[in-house]
Amino acid sequence: MKLGYLAFKNMVSKPLNLLLSLLLLTLSVALVTFVLQLSGQLGGQLNKNIAPFDMVVGAKGSPLQLVLSSVLHVDVPTGNIKLKEIATLQNHPFVEEAIPVSYGDNYKGYRILGTKPDYLDSYEASLGDGRLYQKSFEVVVGSSARSKLNLQLGDTFISSHGLVESAGEGHEDHPFEVVGILEPTGTVVDQLLISNLESVWEAHDHEGEGHEEHDQEGEHGHGEHEDHDGHDHHGEHENHQEDETREITSLLIKFKSPLGMVQLPRFINENTTMQAALPGFEINRLMGLLGAGASTINGIALAILLVSGLSIFISLLKTIRERRQELALLRTYGLRPQELLGLALMEGLFLACIGFVLGWTLGRIGVWGASQYMQAAYGYVLQVRGPEPTELYFMAIILALAFVASILASLSIFKLNVAKTLSDV
Repeated sequence: MKLGYLAFKNMVSKPLNLLLSLLLLTLSVALVTFVLQLSGQLGGQLNKNIAPFDMVVGAKGSPLQLVLSSVLHVDVPTGNIKLKEIATLQNHPFVEEAIPVSYGDNYKGYRILGTKPDYLDSYEASLGDGRLYQKSFEVVVGSSARSKLNLQLGDTFISSHGLVESAGEGHEDHPFEVVGILEPTGTVVDQLLISNLESVWEAHDHEGEGHEEHDQEGEHGHGEHEDHDGHDHHGEHENHQEDETREITSLLIKFKSPLGMVQLPRFINENTTMQAALPGFEINRLMGLLGAGASTINGIALAILLVSGLSIFISLLKTIRERRQELALLRTYGLRPQELLGLALMEGLFLACIGFVLGWTLGRIGVWGASQYMQAAYGYVLQVRGPEPTELYFMAIILALAFVASILASLSIFKLNVAKTLSDV
């Protein structure tokens, strides 16, 4: 006699009991696996994106907002800072690398970032096609942005003011040209359109160009800005004035020494009009807040799991009591009490395995749905992965719980009086 087949038939003979136990077990497994995947993958992506930089310097405001906007590109900036104010930081002995970034425009919701080529080197981004930007209004496109926007080499587009897609003002006078396509990096670079700083400045300075040109022509007509050697002191003065007024969104810094992380942030926050934020600290604080929510959800899931175990116990206990005559008949056919116990154990373990598979599948569907939302809203992609060690440990806990519930429910099998049970039929 095939005990496995008999256990399966016993399990499906009570569909309402089966449905209740499976529903509780599936919900518990789905919650735990979804939260584990979401927190693990999100934390991993955040840490990968902040890894190249030790400190961010920007306008006063929320340090977390500064990190989210300047490093992860999922928030609005706290403001701008003067280019002249960061000169000391760029040459500081504790600073290994200081990369200015500036943004404020988008194309169909994808941010246009003005920065130096060193920014791409920090994320080990390489060109898959084309070349790096060499002049203003040339851009290289991240792999995800290129796929979503369907951009090709040589394409041109008009940027819009702001960081989200809207029907707002566009910079019609300064179209961007795609000159390079980046290989996938698995970082925030994949979601960006990257150009030089001058592109951002010139796009926002174009409104005053006509007035400046008129002033230059009038002044140049009087010959007041060339000395006897032919040097254009007016041009030099203009460049100096531009450096004085130019602004960037933030400065991304990598330290040479851990002393920089100890001393520079406090100095900047206390003695300048700027603020310094440490990406590692801010992201850990953010993940701590998210972790508290994840722990709460996992606690609820474990409570549901215990209720599920109780449901399995009650279902098996009820089944054994209702089938005492059937069990007695099986004894007369030669089955020992240990084999009847194995029958009950198979039923409980079948139920646990089916519940885990359904819950795991539902959890992965949840991860896929969250990935679709996060990719559309923030550009983050979650992977639908196979079973991981933590989830296998969780499965072992579920099987152990089902095993204990089945054993407790089946103890009466050893006290079964076959003759008395059959005589009561």
